[in-house]
Amino acid sequence: MKQNQYDDHDFFDKYSQMPRSIGGLQAAGEWPALRAMLPELRDKRVLDLGCGYGWHCRYAREQSARSVIGVDLSEKMLARAIDNTNDSAIEYRRLAIEDIDFAAEEFDVVLSSLALHYVESFDSVCRKVYHCLVSGGTFVLSVEHPVFTALAAQDWFYGPGGERLHWPIDHYQNEGLRQARFLDTDVVKYHRTIATYMNTLIDSGFTITRLSEPQPTQETLAKYPEMRDETRRPIFLLIAAVKN
Repeated sequence: MKQNQYDDHDFFDKYSQMPRSIGGLQAAGEWPALRAMLPELRDKRVLDLGCGYGWHCRYAREQSARSVIGVDLSEKMLARAIDNTNDSAIEYRRLAIEDIDFAAEEFDVVLSSLALHYVESFDSVCRKVYHCLVSGGTFVLSVEHPVFTALAAQDWFYGPGGERLHWPIDHYQNEGLRQARFLDTDVVKYHRTIATYMNTLIDSGFTITRLSEPQPTQETLAKYPEMRDETRRPIFLLIAAVKN
């Protein structure tokens, strides 16, 4: 199932008003942790799966990456990325992540930020990434944390006064499709356990080198106080792996 809600006018308009859509990487609470997991990018060939506005593509070039290809299924996202990019070494392609078919050892680094929990066949994507990476190449990905995706409601348990009491977790071991609500739109996500994410990478031939369950930094919280509850439970899972 290949989803493309971002080309819906109302959905894209609401997404465009989110802090990370306006402020870019500096407004993304997980960015400091993700940046720390990236390898040296100088002279590297980089692939960004689910590139969106192209923030990570442009960052890679700022770090002197040799070339970058950004893949996304949304015409609107890619149009925004192209408008914000003035660099012939960055190429954007309209393509579903599930449909990538790059040559063997075409890239040194593959990055995917908050896209793979929308993809049903994570194992297939891992095999394709393994194929297109050089030996010793790096795959860094972020997804919504399984604690966050376990229940489709993806919401707090509230007290009588509307206060956030706790984050409920149920059906954690029941992997598969979740019909979630995001920006007033029904969105299909795929819940996987942490073990499934890790073992799928291992079974595809990768060695996991780093895990992170980041929380917003104090600097981020000072700028975006609405993120204060993100310190109470993990919302993102970040994984770095290398091709054996």
